[in-house]
Formats: sequence, structure tokens, C-alpha cells
Amino acid sequence: MFIDKSKIKIISGAGGNGVVAWRKEKYIPKGGPAGGDGGIGGSVYIEADESLSTLLDFKYKSRFLAQNGEPGRSKNQHGKNGDDVYIKVPAGTIVRDINSNKIIGDLVLHGDKILVASGGRGGRGNARFATSIRRAPQFCEPGEPGIERDIELELKLIADIGLLGLPNAGKSTLISVISAAKPKIADYPFTTLTPNLGVVKKPSGDGFVVADIPGLIAGASLGAGLGLEFLRHVERTRLLVHLLDMTEEDPLKNYNIINQELKNYGGKLIETPQVIALNKIDAADPDKISSTEEHFKNEGKDVFIISAATGQGVQDLVNYLIKKVDEIPPPTLEIDVEEDHVAYDHDDSGFMVYKEKKTYVVTGGRIERLVSVTDLRNIEAIWRLQNILTSMGVLKALKEAGIKDGDLVRIANYEFEYYANEIREVHDEG
Repeated sequence: MFIDKSKIKIISGAGGNGVVAWRKEKYIPKGGPAGGDGGIGGSVYIEADESLSTLLDFKYKSRFLAQNGEPGRSKNQHGKNGDDVYIKVPAGTIVRDINSNKIIGDLVLHGDKILVASGGRGGRGNARFATSIRRAPQFCEPGEPGIERDIELELKLIADIGLLGLPNAGKSTLISVISAAKPKIADYPFTTLTPNLGVVKKPSGDGFVVADIPGLIAGASLGAGLGLEFLRHVERTRLLVHLLDMTEEDPLKNYNIINQELKNYGGKLIETPQVIALNKIDAADPDKISSTEEHFKNEGKDVFIISAATGQGVQDLVNYLIKKVDEIPPPTLEIDVEEDHVAYDHDDSGFMVYKEKKTYVVTGGRIERLVSVTDLRNIEAIWRLQNILTSMGVLKALKEAGIKDGDLVRIANYEFEYYANEIREVHDEG
């Protein structure tokens, strides 16, 4: 099975919370704050791997989570950082953010990689807040959240040679003859439902990749048949081999159908060099073969007369392709990759205030984490929390929502009573 588009969800690791802790060594009578910082959350990367050829793996796994950073520890110990996640994709994969529809990466070569979600920063422990005036801070910071986003992966095959032709032109047979590929072959249209790749060995020992593109028909660029799904796979080829079935009534008409679809598809595809291969000559009219060959030569085209079924003329075509692969540089596709700010955006300081029966509920990632790491039994820590809520506009939003003295406010699993622009008398809901 060939999978050329996949959607995945990625979530980077959240930073670990800082902690409130104190030195308690026997010979240090005054002690002091010793809460360490939380670890950094793991990041998520997407990396090109030449050993992969399809996106099939993402059919079975489409959710990737990096490890969270660990909380800080006592004795000023830093929490362990979360492990990064590397998502391996075939070379030639384009990475798109689904929400913005922006292309954020074009992974062409083996080892190319992009950061798609950075890990959250770890929160600071109380030791980081000690000053000459505030020697015993009773508070710490929560870690930053991870980044969650939906990504689409789209594979554009990186093949040196692309085989074009209407259904039953003989592309599958040719690729099976010149390489070790074993595509499905039958005498009816659309035998090939997915692109086949074959590696043709060169005398030097290395090889080049040939892509057998599924049959195109008239209207393929508008979605007819299979062509629309796979035309993009020939965009990165150096050369196109256009196979014509010489047993058909009008091979020239078929040739024009394919090229019109390439033109309609747009881009530089129509400008890719083409060589003509007149196929199935073992069963075709010699006069038709001769006249068709002469037509293309008059147009300045390189023409080969072959029979993929019997092997006649195939080696001459292969020798030609070996020469051209060395001569023609790989095409450069103009993929508009946009700067990706989302990969670094950990801001979840937004919040919402709503009334639930007689209680005013405040929700928001940063606010809820602040409450969860605040020692609500310590007046200094509560004052700091109130200052933060004031600076974030939470208390103002509560007033605008109609809160009155004595009303209850719920944040995370905690309830407060509101009095004169302050919150007091904490009740842990557990």
C-alpha cells in the first residue's frame, strides 16, 4: 500500500513545576530556600529518512507525545528534562499546519529536520526568588504547557525518472524489466492504483530511481481517474519517459491528452524534459510505428522503439536514461515554506470567566497551574497569586461578570471567597 497523505497530532512535553523546599542540614542553622527548577519538556521534530518510501506507518499511529519535564527537587536539584520525539518521514515530505494551512517544512534530503513543537520551560523553584529582603519565599512557578497541534504530511516522490502514459501503456511492465520492482500487471485499465518505485542499477554500481505513475486520463488535472492524486509525484523528477501504446488507434492523440493534463496541472511540470518510448512494437503496425517516430523526431524529440514485454530496445533506453540522469540536475521546486511561530508559542495565559449556579468559575491553563503550585496556606504565596491575577486582569473580569463580596470563585480544584477585589478563605475541593 502507498500512502501519500497523512494527518497526525503532536504534543510536546510540558515543563516540570518548580518546588518549594528548604535546607535542613545539621550544621546550617538558618537553612534557607532550596527548591529546584522543573525540567524542560521534550520537543517534537520531524525528520526525513531515506530508508522510508511511504507514509503508511501513520495509518496505524497518528498521535505523538513528547515526555514531560520532571518537577524540581529539594536541595536545589533540577528536574529531569523530558525526552524529545523524532518523527521519521520519507525524503520528499512536505509538512503543513492544518489550522493555518501554511507549509512549515519541505524535507527533501536525508537528515533534513524541523522543530514542530518545542517543549515547555520548567518552572522556577523557590530558591530562585530569594533576595536580601525576601529570604524565605513560600512560592514557586508552574512549568509551561506543551504545544498541541495538528499536522498534515504530504509525500512528493523524489524519483529521477517518471514514467507517464495512459492506462495500459506498459509502464508497470517496463519498470519490472529495468528494475527489481514487482508491480501488479494486468491487461485492463488502472491496474496500478499506487505509484511503484524501482531502482535501476548503473555500471558504476549506484543507481537511479524510476517512478511508475498510475495511469492518467483526460480530465485528470480536474480530479478524473487517478491522475490528480499522483501528478504531484512527478514534480521532482529530472526526466519523464512518455510511453505510447502503439497498438492503440491514435497514439498521437493519447500523447496530447497526457501533455494537456500536465499543462492544466500547472507549475513547471510541463517544462520537465520528455523522451518518447513507442511501446508494444511486437504487436503494432510497422507503418504506424515509422510514421509516429518520424513525427516526434521532426519535433526534435528523442524517440525509442521498444517492447517492454520482449525486451526489444529496452537496454538502449536504459543506457540513455543513465546518461541523462548524470547530465540533468535535479529540479528545484519552489515550495513556499513560511516561518513557523507556533512551534515556540507556549502562551496559554488566556482565561475565561463564567457563572455556574452561584459560583464564578475561572478557567485557563496558566491560571490553573499557578493555583496548583501555590501554597494556599501561606499568606505570602496568596498575596503573590493575587498580584498575578490582578496583572492578568482576572479580578477585573470577575467584577465585570457581576461578582459581589462573599461570592465563591472556583479555579482548578480550589474555591475562594471574594471580598473587596481580593480572594480569601481557601477551600480545597480535593
